[in-house]
Amino acid sequence: MKKLYLIILLAFIPLMQAQTLGIGIKAGANYSDIKSDNFKSSPIASYYFGGFVEVSLFENLSIQPEVLYSSQGASIDGGDDINLDYINVPVLAKFYLTSKTFSIEAGPQFGFLVNDNIGNAFETESFDFAAVGGLGYNITDNISVHARYILGLTEASKDAEVTNTSVQVGIGFKF
Repeated sequence: MKKLYLIILLAFIPLMQAQTLGIGIKAGANYSDIKSDNFKSSPIASYYFGGFVEVSLFENLSIQPEVLYSSQGASIDGGDDINLDYINVPVLAKFYLTSKTFSIEAGPQFGFLVNDNIGNAFETESFDFAAVGGLGYNITDNISVHARYILGLTEASKDAEVTNTSVQVGIGFKF
């Protein structure tokens, strides 16, 4: 996993030269669920937190890689809760609709399972690939809020058709 972080960092070094760079932290609430044809589930509320780097490419376009710890899962109808903890690495393109205030963000997310508590529901996969789409609003130069939808594109299970979905709402602070 250390190699992945190094590769991501090295990939963005050329972008960081002569560009505006913002570094920050963020946290918020996850409203996550697991989609499956094998069982019914209900969403659960949990949390996420981590850091980000925003690299301005043009006046209205930035790239924002993040590293987030994310607690996800679902409540199985007639059963126990499924809890999945990931280190998620979204790499988002942010398009500002107004002068660095309101943005649309989208991109891929690479998830690495670090812990699970699933009982006998299914055997988990260690990697999760997802698509991310959302909106952001910079309240000040340093404080922002955002809302996202995250759609799992790969199976979260080795033996069942299961994918992750999440809605995130959070706040960020840029140093």
